[in-house]
Amino acid sequence: MKQKHLSIIAKKEFRGLLNERTILLAVLLQLFIAMFSSFLMVGLTSMYDPSSLSKYSSSRYSIAYAGNDSQLLTNLQTSKDFRVYQMDLSTAVAALKERKLAAVIYVPDTQPDAQAPVKITLYTLQNDLQTAIVEVKLRDIFLKYEQDLRQIRADRLKQEIVQIQIPKTGGGGDFYEFVYGLLIPLLVFMPAIIASALVIDLITEEYQHETLETLISTPVTFVEMVWGKVIACEVLVPIQAGAWLVLLMINGIVILNSGLILLQVTVTSLILILLGALTALHYRERTAAQFIFSTALVVVILFALALPSNPLNLLTRLAIGTAGGEQWLVLGITMAIVVVLCFITQWYAEKIGKTHQTG
Repeated sequence: MKQKHLSIIAKKEFRGLLNERTILLAVLLQLFIAMFSSFLMVGLTSMYDPSSLSKYSSSRYSIAYAGNDSQLLTNLQTSKDFRVYQMDLSTAVAALKERKLAAVIYVPDTQPDAQAPVKITLYTLQNDLQTAIVEVKLRDIFLKYEQDLRQIRADRLKQEIVQIQIPKTGGGGDFYEFVYGLLIPLLVFMPAIIASALVIDLITEEYQHETLETLISTPVTFVEMVWGKVIACEVLVPIQAGAWLVLLMINGIVILNSGLILLQVTVTSLILILLGALTALHYRERTAAQFIFSTALVVVILFALALPSNPLNLLTRLAIGTAGGEQWLVLGITMAIVVVLCFITQWYAEKIGKTHQTG
């Protein structure tokens, strides 16, 4: 194979990518995710854990207090999160329905030292994001009032309360899981999946547009044509993945071992690209090749995720700096698979190339 011919094919495919709207839209989507990762983290986290938004809210919410005066009223009035209005229960509930209030708290006429329990009723709006935030902020105040009641009724407690000292955490669990467990692996591996699907289109279009015979009538051989398309798709992966990592860092996300992450993604992506090329060479029809490859890719990804040291898990550990010596073992195994696939692709492309020459 001649390097000049490979570069000609690769440049031709790069120019053709500018006309591929599907590929460009996919790249722009990843660009949007990388640029606004912090904003998306807040939005996506709120979908499965709305209470996590409470730490981002600095507003004062208007709530109503109805019923008997208690220490709870004092706690609410001294809180910086709420603006408390004392009113009748019926009037407060009516204002809540009109969304003039964020919540209504009703405290019955039960003395703190009474035998009966103090049953506090909280009225909120259903299926409302603000309600989740208000409930989280009210929870701490209710717990404080509960402790006050326990102290007043301490003489009636028959069991000793065991104080469990739980170390304080730094917070940010939702951010950590979203960014390092999902966002980084998704962004850096998505270019590999796109490139593997792209190489199928680049090869099968030569058959469907009937331009293959014209192409191989030039000094460029069939094998060089295949490898030129593979190289064009492979070059896109580290460029895109590197850009996403830079944008994430600009967003304030700390990513360690970025060089090793790019190396692992580049080598792993070559496996997918070579598999896509082999699929395209075998079926030579875009729809069938894409369907078979997509189905096989899902199976391969599920199998890889079942492994303890799978590439996605390894990327997460590399990003946070906890990857051990197994990263080199995984990289070595991945490179060995690449070498085997390169030999298979070379052999299969030469076999098909001879068929076209004799035909």
